[in-house]
Amino acid sequence: MEAYPPEQHGERKKRRDCIGSWQARYRDVEGQQKAKNFPKKGQADAFLDRIREAVRSGTYLDPKRGEITLSTWWKEWWPGHEPERPTTRNRKLSSWTCHIEPKWGKRKLNSIRHTEVQAWMRTEVKGHATQIKVRELFRAMMRDAVVDERIPKNPLDSVTITAAAPTKHPDELRPPTEEQYAAIREAIPSWYQPLVDFAHETGMRWGEIIGLRACYLDLDGRTAEVRHILVDDRGTIVRQRMPKTMAGYRTVPLTTTAVDAARLMLERLPASRATSDVGDGVCPEELVFRGPLAGEARLLNGEKTTLDGVLRGNNFRRRIWIPAIKEVGLARLIKSPDTGREEYWPRIHDYRHALASRLHARGVSEKDVQLMLGQERGGRVTWLYTHGSEGAADRVRQALESGGDARHLRSVS
Repeated sequence: MEAYPPEQHGERKKRRDCIGSWQARYRDVEGQQKAKNFPKKGQADAFLDRIREAVRSGTYLDPKRGEITLSTWWKEWWPGHEPERPTTRNRKLSSWTCHIEPKWGKRKLNSIRHTEVQAWMRTEVKGHATQIKVRELFRAMMRDAVVDERIPKNPLDSVTITAAAPTKHPDELRPPTEEQYAAIREAIPSWYQPLVDFAHETGMRWGEIIGLRACYLDLDGRTAEVRHILVDDRGTIVRQRMPKTMAGYRTVPLTTTAVDAARLMLERLPASRATSDVGDGVCPEELVFRGPLAGEARLLNGEKTTLDGVLRGNNFRRRIWIPAIKEVGLARLIKSPDTGREEYWPRIHDYRHALASRLHARGVSEKDVQLMLGQERGGRVTWLYTHGSEGAADRVRQALESGGDARHLRSVS
């Protein structure tokens, strides 16, 4: 102001470069000048020492890159990590929208701390399985933020699962007996009885049964090939090329009962044996198992629509299965003490458990049961699907008390 008086050079605004007492200036790895303010000179000097060492060693991170919110990072991160399988994609979206986003969406990446996440996991995320899935997604997002040089380390690396694994009473795990299944079948409407017969004899998953196409069904050779499945993608039934695992691609042998069930459905509602691709859509005219309204014309939203008859798991469970198990007096409502979720026993999926137990009791090898059910590991079949049969306790007791094979202690010097 003294060198250039306003009366000679015009009025100018006073300029002050720094807000704090000391401004530490440095250049990043790209040569751009950066600055940060400190109240004391010693703090500014210490900061410059750390920054210059990080720049020289190649460990420097621009603080501003970690100042974006987690929601902003999700928009950048998700397109490159969105799963192709609808079920996996929807599960991850549910973990984000129901758990992670409401709590952490507005937080900056570099402000998220391990202690906060651990406390949140313990007090707000309910259920063992839910904690596992939420932590898996959250940790993957923060891991890639580290790789993208936005934060120095992943705060989710040491976060632990606090909810105990669910434990169920054996009565809640054991599938119904053959007599109970016969009673349920009688309570099922006649149109759907072949479907439950087929499930009972093959142990196929729900999506595999409703997605079975006539071209993959050989009634003369008594086999069914599992190639494509149908899944519910947030209310829309879509066709999926790959079953649950690679082991899901298999040829299932059919019993006489299963063959008769499939033949009856095809007699009621003939199916095309054309071989279409997944990209062609659901192609309901090729499906073996469909609802009784398939092909019927109805007015929906003022437009005449031909119903495809594709079976939906939620509708079948709510309108067919649960009323049937209630009618025969088997329905039992099971509520999770951790999450509060309610579920009726028995489930449709228990047909797989029942089949595995039947094959195991009749001496079929674990490997063959594994191939039949489409599981990747044989051991998983044993601990997950097989259950003790009736009279097991008496047989074990007799074996332990048997005089012929019993081993006796003898004294030795």
